[in-house]
Amino acid sequence: MYDNFDICDMPLSLKSNRTRVERFLADNGLRLEDVDYYAVATDDDGNIVVGGGLQGNVIKCIAVGEAARETGLSNKLISHLITMATQQGAETIKVYTKPENLMVFQSMGFTAIAKSPCAVLMENGVKGIGNYTSYLKRVRGNRPDGAAAIVMNANPFTLGHRYLINQAAQEATTLYVIAVREDRSTFRYSERLAMIQAACEELDNVIVVEGSDYAISDLTFPTYFLKQVTDATDTHITLDLDLFACHIAPALGVTTRYVGSEPIDALTARYNQLMHEQLPKHGIAVKAIVRFVLDGSPVSASRVRQSLADGSLALASALVPQTTEPYLIAHLACDALRTELNTTPKPGLVDRNDNGAHRDMDLRLMNKSIDSLLPYFIRLALYGHRCGENYEVPDACEVRRIGLEAEEAMLNATGGVNTHRGALFSMGLTTLAAAWCSTRDVSVGSKQLRELIMQVAGQFSPTAGTHGNDAVNAHRVIGALDLAKAGYPQLFSDWLPAYQGYLADDASTAPHRLLLLIMSQLDDTNVIHRVGYEQAQQVKREARELLDNYTEPAMQQMNRDYIALNISPGGSADMVALTLFIHSILN
Repeated sequence: MYDNFDICDMPLSLKSNRTRVERFLADNGLRLEDVDYYAVATDDDGNIVVGGGLQGNVIKCIAVGEAARETGLSNKLISHLITMATQQGAETIKVYTKPENLMVFQSMGFTAIAKSPCAVLMENGVKGIGNYTSYLKRVRGNRPDGAAAIVMNANPFTLGHRYLINQAAQEATTLYVIAVREDRSTFRYSERLAMIQAACEELDNVIVVEGSDYAISDLTFPTYFLKQVTDATDTHITLDLDLFACHIAPALGVTTRYVGSEPIDALTARYNQLMHEQLPKHGIAVKAIVRFVLDGSPVSASRVRQSLADGSLALASALVPQTTEPYLIAHLACDALRTELNTTPKPGLVDRNDNGAHRDMDLRLMNKSIDSLLPYFIRLALYGHRCGENYEVPDACEVRRIGLEAEEAMLNATGGVNTHRGALFSMGLTTLAAAWCSTRDVSVGSKQLRELIMQVAGQFSPTAGTHGNDAVNAHRVIGALDLAKAGYPQLFSDWLPAYQGYLADDASTAPHRLLLLIMSQLDDTNVIHRVGYEQAQQVKREARELLDNYTEPAMQQMNRDYIALNISPGGSADMVALTLFIHSILN
């Protein structure tokens, strides 16, 4: 009776659909997980009789109602999901299923790659676990069995990670450090891999290995990224450890796995506990290294991230090796841009409420722009760091080359809209300078930061034909390049101290008041270009008046007025972001 039933999409964005699917899965002993797509077949009364979902290339949440279990509907559903995944470009398709469904998926070409009492992980396709183990065997080369391994996320790489590696390297003949491959963490996989590689460069017996879907990933251990212990956690951990024991360890000749002790995080502690229980059954010893402690507390990546969230480079830098610092600085630059963007309300500028006086920009586009700039801030920070180590002044030609590539990436991300060209210049210079200075001192000082900004900016010539340069020439105002060449004197003498006072007074309105202060003092070439010099002076007066008697309703009214007048103080917004950034560098 089910042969003619069609498999159709059931969008879970509709609350009624989600409720029906959740109820259906619950009736079959399952729960709904994150999926991008869900498909079902229903009977004549609209009841779901079979359903399954996709998240990327992973088939999930497969359930077959009791009445349909002896039919071919499950095969029809799986074939449909395989087709959907293939059409989306998946070369390897994976599935979680209950052990009792093993035969069903084997009959459709799937192979079990990891098992636990409650679930089996299976896959089919051309680039599966065999592809990764082939890579691992190439990395191993002719090295004998008896190696050790560490699997680490390093989000970011800390003194604690370095201590763990150093301790293990002293005991192991060969130590493989496997970087967790995922981009859900604060620091992207490419950044974390590079941090680990840089920190291990001088350790002859340590080999950094690329990660995969097969070691603490969204695939094998999704609850790791939720950081909570659930009834699914043990199953995910067991699958992850089974993959390591049966595939990764043999390919590398690993007989020992090192792990840092975990006194804080319950999920990691449970992972370590099950590792001690399960890996020895496969002939793999587990050795726990007591966590590295600084100032009475274990050093952790979460402490570093909290210090960054608190806007303190000094506190974060104290917990990481110097090779990690450029990444911290680059992230603080993007954090400052995002804080300025999210400050709401703002007059004439894009914020969380509206697009201000812009018709070609919105919050989503501005966030895409910031994301596109992060890799280039990292490159500038790394370049500044290298120059600082050699005590060399960065070369403007190299800085310009990276900046132009960043601008191209930004324009590609935004469809040609100039979202952050001005901010890229000021933030890029400061990122470079901060990374240079961080190699000389434990904490960066304002004097040396300003001096290096001036030295590098002094190598640049004005860019002809820009709106800012036209305003500079026509009205004798100070443009972005001249501000940089002077080392942003107002920022250090006025804006930064004022912002620190605003924070102490009322942190929730501090960015708003900083913006008004800068608007009241800066000859904003964006405003001059849009409405002329005289109107720009009126904007400065209005900003001063509102700053003296700040209220949110008045700021909202200014926003409405400036939208109507096509006024957008973009230059002031850039200086807000720069002030926030420098505050975090010096803090």
